[in-house]
Amino acid sequence: MSTQTLLLLLLVGLLSGALSGLIGVGGGIIIVPALILILGYSQQQAQGTSLGLLLLPVGLLAVWNYYKKGYIDIKVVLIMSIAFVVGGWLGSKLALNISQTSLKRVFAWVLVAIATKMLFFDK
Repeated sequence: MSTQTLLLLLLVGLLSGALSGLIGVGGGIIIVPALILILGYSQQQAQGTSLGLLLLPVGLLAVWNYYKKGYIDIKVVLIMSIAFVVGGWLGSKLALNISQTSLKRVFAWVLVAIATKMLFFDK
């Protein structure tokens, strides 16, 4: 791995970690596009790498800060974690069986739909 690649990965990780702690985003909005656009990863490689980050306790300190202030509902976290495991398995099976072009389009449309709703239709 080149020094430039290492520095880019550190920058993307730092930025996505900061945004995750600040507004709860990271993987899908920062890491996946950065890996594709800056480092030339395929859509599947970028998504797999982003999901790989979830396996490590990367958000542990951010979660701890929110927990200390009473902003984490442990029951909701546990219920959603179980559903997330199943959804992640199903979603990955689908993602690995469709073309990169189709997957990129789905990814882009999800981002556009969320941005549109937040910009124009949130109260």
